Formats: sequence, C-alpha cells, structure tokens
Amino acid sequence: MSEIVNRVANSPIITLNLEVFYRREERVLFDLKDYLFQELILKEKEFRGALKELDWESYKGKLVAITCTADAIVPNWAFILVGTYLGKIGVEYIIGDLLALEQYLFEQAISKINPEEFRDRPVVVKGCSKYPVPLFAYGRVVMRIQDYAKSIMYGEPCSTVPLYKVSK
Repeated sequence: MSEIVNRVANSPIITLNLEVFYRREERVLFDLKDYLFQELILKEKEFRGALKELDWESYKGKLVAITCTADAIVPNWAFILVGTYLGKIGVEYIIGDLLALEQYLFEQAISKINPEEFRDRPVVVKGCSKYPVPLFAYGRVVMRIQDYAKSIMYGEPCSTVPLYKVSK
C-alpha cells in the first residue's frame, strides 16, 4: 500500500492569508454630526468647548474614524482639530469613514510585505476569512507582489481561480 502524500503541503505554493493583517482593536466612529447646531452648523466656540470637556481617554486602545454623517458643510479644520486631541493621547485615527479606516489599516500592513519573499513562487491569495477584509486589500496585495510572483491565484490551495501568470 502506498503512502498518502499531501501534495498541497509539499508544494512551493505560498498561501497569503489577508486576515492575518486584520487588527483586532475596536473601531470607533467620531461623528461631528453630534457637535453641530441642529445637525447643520458648526459653531466654533461651542465646538471647541465641547472638545475640551470630552473624555478623550475613552478612545485609548481604539482605532478612530473621524467623519460627519450629517449633510452639512463642515470646515476641514474641525476634523483636524479632533485629530489633534486623539493624537495627543496616542490614538491612531484617520479622517474618513469606517471603510476608509479599514483601507488605511490594510494599507499599513500590506506596505510592510517584502515582495522578494514571493519571487518566482506561485501564490494563492486566500479568499475565505473569519474577519472582514475589504476588497481594496486584495487589489493592493496583488499590486504589491505581481512583479515578483510566478503566478497568482485566488481562493484556497485546493480550489483556486488563476489571476496572473508570468509569460514564458
């Protein structure tokens, strides 16, 4: 009787699992709408006063997206001012919505990938994930490794969709 060989485990294929880049800190939306008069107008004096009174320590250890969900014209400095309070206590933030925050976080992680590790190797970008991976991340990781990889596939090692292959 012949030995059962796991050919997937013994292959040169690199599986790139984007969920390992998912940061698990709580995401928080800081909505300037809550600081607008009748959800329409930002009154500078009241806004600055409200920010001074806010318990900024409650944001420690969280990832913050600063946005305004009201249909109002809010000056750019208001978003930036909120960021200065968060930055003072070491909170990581972006100005944008929660999707922009996810894209920022994945961009940070993907930019640290050493593409040389994929040189002349077949790569499977894993499709299934326990954590939400934005579509942006898949495109960004392929862009990062495409000039190095021998081929790029999407899915699981046992069932993949070919995306790219070096021409011979």
